[in-house]
Amino acid sequence: MRYLALATDYDNTLAADGRVGGATRGALERLRASGRRAILVTGRRLDDLLRICECSELFDYVVAENGALLYEPQSHDITLLAEPPPEEFVAALRRRGVQPLEIGRVIVATHAPQETQVLETIRELGLELQVIFNRDSVMALPAGVNKASGTKLALRNLGMSPHELVAIGDAENDHSFMRLAECSVAVANAVDSIKAIAAFTTAGGAGDGVIELIDTLIANDLGPVDALLTRRHVALGTRPDGTTVWLPPYGNNLLVVGPSGSGKSTFATGLIERFAEDLYQVCVIDPEGDYVNLQKLVTIGDTPRAPSVAEIMAVLRDPDVHANANLLGIALADRPGYFAGLLPHLRSMRVRTGRPHWLVVDEAHHLLPRLWGHVPQRLNESIFLTVHPDRLAPSILECIEVVIAVGAAPDKTLREFAAASERPAPEFTGAHADKDQVGCWFVRSGEAPFAMRVIPGQAERIRHYRKYAEGDVRYNSFYFRGPIGRHNLKAQNLNVFCQIAEGIGEETWIFHLRRHDYSRWMRDVIKNQELAAAVEDIEKRGDLTPAQSRALVRAAVETRYTLPE
Repeated sequence: MRYLALATDYDNTLAADGRVGGATRGALERLRASGRRAILVTGRRLDDLLRICECSELFDYVVAENGALLYEPQSHDITLLAEPPPEEFVAALRRRGVQPLEIGRVIVATHAPQETQVLETIRELGLELQVIFNRDSVMALPAGVNKASGTKLALRNLGMSPHELVAIGDAENDHSFMRLAECSVAVANAVDSIKAIAAFTTAGGAGDGVIELIDTLIANDLGPVDALLTRRHVALGTRPDGTTVWLPPYGNNLLVVGPSGSGKSTFATGLIERFAEDLYQVCVIDPEGDYVNLQKLVTIGDTPRAPSVAEIMAVLRDPDVHANANLLGIALADRPGYFAGLLPHLRSMRVRTGRPHWLVVDEAHHLLPRLWGHVPQRLNESIFLTVHPDRLAPSILECIEVVIAVGAAPDKTLREFAAASERPAPEFTGAHADKDQVGCWFVRSGEAPFAMRVIPGQAERIRHYRKYAEGDVRYNSFYFRGPIGRHNLKAQNLNVFCQIAEGIGEETWIFHLRRHDYSRWMRDVIKNQELAAAVEDIEKRGDLTPAQSRALVRAAVETRYTLPE
């Protein structure tokens, strides 16, 4: 199942004239019965919404006040995602006679034509507020707060990424969360600008359009829409004429094949980087340690120590972190059994969360050998790298959609693959490709293999915030003190924080961990909400040893910052 969650706007999308009809409620119930999650996204204030919406319990989360507030209907927990409106701002609007004037926990809302008064007040007071329109509604919110920011947090809490999301809306303020989603849909009554960014527009309007979308989602997981989602495709390379070769990110398996030292890992590294840039989570199975220096990845395991399944899965809990399982600590004969033990965990995680989006298996002929009896029938969204296609399990060869032939004789390599998979040998006109080219064959397309120029990787392209990684936050430094104030160790940046964290005693480490001091400092001082959320997830876990929690916190930092060696 590709789409695991639906996010819907409320007014004029889910609801008509402010109310959700019985048939629409029934569709939501069918959606939940299919195992999918639901998120309600609205510009309304929460109290106002709950008075009029009689089906909030069918949603996992409600994103209210246009992204400024997150509400969990089951627990009734409310999380503010921004500061309340400045008192002087509200007072100034009242002095100007702005009517109507609705004051939420964060949002300040009125109607056209009051936007001029609102903008003039923001400018006069020198406030960092933004104005967002929703048909005739005018909303003032802190900068950076919108439906996308709130929806992204709801997805993170569900363990998902935007790639598992379908979003449906109708008006101007729906742009952000619809662009966030893997697939966006407009109801028939949507404004033209929303229809322009949607993959398709429903035949029905408010209420009916949501029913139509849910029924299609349940029936075929929006499979027929895949061809329309070209903006989500990932670049594989370029043809000799300069046109880009695109890879749809769902429903394809790749085989990268060629002699030792021919550039298979180099090709895979560039593709991993592009997946990561597009927020597709990657898990690499690295038998020979070829990817340990790729900064996009968090490597678990080394020569003396094998990575545990629990460690790999713990790293993958964060949708923004990519894992590399280094198998050098596992004997060659034991690697297929290790991989067989890891696979059920990865597949179970994919069923729950849709992640990791891509699995990269190097030395695949060792991990998935032809005569081994534990090979799964199909692994979706996987990249297999091998020198010997004839030694790969037949079920793996059968599920390959794209072959990348690397090395000086791609025509010979493609013939070897065809023979191993019992396919007719293809004709390849670019048989003597130069060193920057590979042979590319979309096996099921009917098109002959063609020469493709490789897109070089950029391994150093990592988020690098020197101020926080190596600088000095001075009076806002973190102090490791412990439960009775025995220490007073100052961490003036993230580098020093990680160094002290490695050496501090367990009692002090756990004391600050349980108090959520680490995530609070990263949120308030480092001002990285994404990092803070990841660390807070670690702080909440009760199943980690001190060593494991230290390693995961450091990994969360290193994934987002380049720390000095």
